[in-house]
Amino acid sequence: MQASSSAGNRPAPRPATGRLGVLTPGLGAVATTFIAGVESIRRGLSKPIGSLTQMATIRLGKRTDKRSPYIKEFVPLATLDDLVFGAWDPIPDDALTAARKAGVLQDKDLAPIADFLSAIKPMAAVFDQKYVSRLSGTNVKKGKSKRDLAEQLRQDIRDFKAKHKLDRIVMVWCASTEIYIKAGPQHATIEQFEKAMDRNDEAIAPSMLYAWAAIMEGVPFANGAPNLTVDTPALLQLAVSRGVPVSGKDFKTGQTWMKTVIAPGLKARMLGLEGWYSTNILGNRDGEVLDDPASFKTKEESKLSVLHTILQPELYPELYNGFSHVVRINYYPPRGDNKEGWDNIDIVGWMGYPMQIKVNFLCRDSILAAPIVLDLALFMDFAQRAGMKGIQEWLSFYFKSPMAAQGLQPEHDLFIQQTKLKNTLRHLMGEDQITHLGLEYYPS
Repeated sequence: MQASSSAGNRPAPRPATGRLGVLTPGLGAVATTFIAGVESIRRGLSKPIGSLTQMATIRLGKRTDKRSPYIKEFVPLATLDDLVFGAWDPIPDDALTAARKAGVLQDKDLAPIADFLSAIKPMAAVFDQKYVSRLSGTNVKKGKSKRDLAEQLRQDIRDFKAKHKLDRIVMVWCASTEIYIKAGPQHATIEQFEKAMDRNDEAIAPSMLYAWAAIMEGVPFANGAPNLTVDTPALLQLAVSRGVPVSGKDFKTGQTWMKTVIAPGLKARMLGLEGWYSTNILGNRDGEVLDDPASFKTKEESKLSVLHTILQPELYPELYNGFSHVVRINYYPPRGDNKEGWDNIDIVGWMGYPMQIKVNFLCRDSILAAPIVLDLALFMDFAQRAGMKGIQEWLSFYFKSPMAAQGLQPEHDLFIQQTKLKNTLRHLMGEDQITHLGLEYYPS
């Protein structure tokens, strides 16, 4: 569908011609579930359930116009047949072996695509156990400095593009949560960042090297973990100067997704909140990593920010000031990838009477994350072809801890995020944004 003239002076996004490479740091449960799912869909064996780019429609114009095309028909996105997959991982297992070890997908779903998955072998990773203490691996790059390692990643990107005759590449972080790192002077400017790489500064984590390499190669970068990674002045400055879109952070899959659904409902009805207790049990590689307190600290910061931002206690102190918010993650190997999230929510109603909401969400973490990876890959590629650069705040819909411009609070309300996402697509394609205001209710 072509952009209409109402787009003003904004040029129409470039078409999605040619092949699109999708590179994932990490070839574990999330990445293999994503890759296997796309190939299964391409072979007509399953459907892309959970993916907005593949299954959602978008209303255009007035309701009476009855124009609601699929997003993939409205926006010039790469097709699933255009996608080519590659990955880095410190564990040398091919995608089929990694998928079987992850235990997310049953063999009946892996067997028909085993040939495809077994051909995907991870490139040597930039990995340091100092940042993810519960993991180890042998498929790891060696270099005299962090800049040297990052330059090796750049060469990997160039080689992958040439080998597969790709037109474009996107990178989506699907690896583990790193230890908590607070932004410091090393992250203030790109000059300081690169000097810190040269001297092997501990403030420069492996994920930051992937982000730097991607941006330097003109590759859009989406951060699916709560790591600091690309959310620093240095790398944001670099992304803007090189015209590269970035987004993050931390895929919004299970418990936090439910919070961004329930909390806006409480606020919409002006119901008070006394406390929200959340605990998770999971047994996959992510659970093992988060069993380390330093890595959990990174995840906790991401999870705790959601409720305060949605409920705005500074505006509604009588309802939300001082509510108790507790988050726990427990590693329990028998649970595998089938994470269980328990929430106890103590709310307050008319005349101060207490009520409770209890949620027990037995979710499949990677099943929820896989369509997010697909959507981010396609939307980030589209953003670049539309001339967008720097933080893609319109993709906050997909993240627990969305990045926002300096001085702005991120938006966490799922429904506001969805409106922003669709209105951005309308704007970029030259359609009127939907405000739900109109004159059809008021006869002349």
